[in-house]
Amino acid sequence: MDVFFIIRREKTTIFADAKESSTVLDLKKIIHGILKVTPEDQVLYNACNDQALEDNKSLGDSGFTQANAKAQAPALLKLALKDGDTVEMVHVEDYSSPPELPDVMKPHDGTATGDQKK
Repeated sequence: MDVFFIIRREKTTIFADAKESSTVLDLKKIIHGILKVTPEDQVLYNACNDQALEDNKSLGDSGFTQANAKAQAPALLKLALKDGDTVEMVHVEDYSSPPELPDVMKPHDGTATGDQKK
């Protein structure tokens, strides 16, 4: 079965899918193809409990199943990078907020020209 992920680091967001039987290392290889960071220099964390995932475990054994990592609601993982033996702090930027609506687009008190009573 396929499982789906949103992988976030700072301002970067990656959407990925893999088989439930794939290992965490296999998922890191997918990230390597995108970010060009070797799997050995990546640390993936389950965003639900901030627990680091083990490379040799399958995604299913790590708790990701079709029930909690669906295409419509992917599981969230956080990515940190290593520099030698030092692992950076996990940091994920919030998504930006849309700009405020212009006044002409804001809802008014229901007295638009077509809504007026005669």
